[in-house]
Amino acid sequence: MTLQNKIDFALIFNVLNANPNGDPLNGNRPRTDYDGFGEITDVCLKRKIRDRLQEAGESIFVQSDEKKTDGMKSLKERAESEEFGLGPVAFDPKRTDIDEAKRLCCEKWFDVRAFGQLFAFKDKKKKNSSDTEAAGVSIPIRGPVTIQSAFSIEPVSITSTQITKSVSGEGDGTKKSSDTMGMKHRVDNATYVTFGAITPQLAEKTGFTNQDADKIKNVLVKLFEGDASSARPEGSMGISHLIWWQHDSKSGQYSSAKVHQTLRSHIEQGLPLETSALNDSLVRALQGLEPEVIEGF
Repeated sequence: MTLQNKIDFALIFNVLNANPNGDPLNGNRPRTDYDGFGEITDVCLKRKIRDRLQEAGESIFVQSDEKKTDGMKSLKERAESEEFGLGPVAFDPKRTDIDEAKRLCCEKWFDVRAFGQLFAFKDKKKKNSSDTEAAGVSIPIRGPVTIQSAFSIEPVSITSTQITKSVSGEGDGTKKSSDTMGMKHRVDNATYVTFGAITPQLAEKTGFTNQDADKIKNVLVKLFEGDASSARPEGSMGISHLIWWQHDSKSGQYSSAKVHQTLRSHIEQGLPLETSALNDSLVRALQGLEPEVIEGF
């Protein structure tokens, strides 16, 4: 059975001497908004959710290059693979049943079922061909799970350090060259918050179930486990709390904006981000809708 209850959630996490999400257009410095608040994009967060789900044994369509498990070189190859995907017939412009293709995609891949996906394939006819019957096929799928970009609760302090590699990538190694120099950037200490929701009406269209929602819930509390890198050393990022609101109906007792505002108000008042304080504040905030406050893994 597909998801029957609307779900809102919020994730609070800490960053200590790490670069949580570098901006490639700004020398890979940690992302910030114009007011100096730290930012982590929704795309970055969904990448980590996909990785944790894949490590838990779920079938993932949008796999990162370093975590590929099927040897597919592209999303198109994965989608059309007979062994791992649906086969080329599923995306044949002349024979594709769009509804059936959507069902198969959602059934096959967890992240398609959760976040949605746009399958867009060009036709295979030559550019100068007059045959207009074989057009490309696009299969849009809207997923029930949405997540916002995360922002720090205060402006962040960023430290930049110049580094020198011990080995030059050019020359004969007898002297240092320009490619031995570099920069590393880090957020010194900050707390970030992101919000999300899961919509039953869209879950019906993708087949997203209560069990799938539980899997999302389970990976969120350990989102940064196994995600270590030079920019994010092990232990430098950790989940503080996951707040999980499950409504009593598909449409929900309150709007997501109103639910999320209860945590924003808690933060704006400067109240502690501790389990007891969160419980005391959020349980009373909305009548009939009590959140589950879960400490990080």
